[in-house]
Amino acid sequence: MCVFGRQLKLFRERAGLDRARFGSLTGYSASTIAAFEQARRIPPPRFIDQADEVLDASGVLSASKEEVARAQYPTFFRDAAKLEAEAIELHVYANQAVPGLLQTEEYARTVFINWRPLLHGEVVEQRVTARLTRQEIFCRAQLPTISFVIEESVLRRPLGGWGIMRGQLEQILLHGQRRNVEIQVLPTERDEHAGLAGPFTLIETKEGRRIAYVEAQQDSRLYTARKQVREIEEQYGLLRAHSLTPRESLAFVEKLLGER
Repeated sequence: MCVFGRQLKLFRERAGLDRARFGSLTGYSASTIAAFEQARRIPPPRFIDQADEVLDASGVLSASKEEVARAQYPTFFRDAAKLEAEAIELHVYANQAVPGLLQTEEYARTVFINWRPLLHGEVVEQRVTARLTRQEIFCRAQLPTISFVIEESVLRRPLGGWGIMRGQLEQILLHGQRRNVEIQVLPTERDEHAGLAGPFTLIETKEGRRIAYVEAQQDSRLYTARKQVREIEEQYGLLRAHSLTPRESLAFVEKLLGER
């Protein structure tokens, strides 16, 4: 981000534009332009392309879009984010919060507001933008196969209040109707549980590589060794077997909505 910010400032000054004038040409305030140049805010892809055109940067700024996008994510998630965006299959187990790919903007913001240690307001908004950007995977030309197993307790926890949670449950129902998406709820009453080690994501790349992503607190690990990945795949298979079917799960979410 620091490199992009310096490049942006260099091209702006070369074009003879102050921040206010450049901002008016791209639809941003002078203070926001300053934040982009000083790496205090992460610019959206559309701004980067606008800046490249307005400043006649010959593609130099636009070439930075992927690296700038990676900077939106916490360091521990950046490699996983790239793999996720290009995956042909994703299988997600969530036991703490609704998976990021399914989150509404309001729910995502609540998640980051509750983050500890506390995040600065600008960082919260950057993380929200990044999380919503990840959901572009649902609009790809070649749709990936995606499945989710979500703990019942996650859906009953009114994070941010019932108004936000209602919107979140409605969004889960919408995603659950996609042909390439299956959502399953794991009832709390089950007396067997293969996911006590925590949440994870299984990723299959277009090259056929199978990878497991495991996250805890401020750290994460990507497992590529076949034995380790197979063990987590086995956990996921058991979790799915003990969950409600996709149809039963959507009916369960509808029932939760009807309880309030």
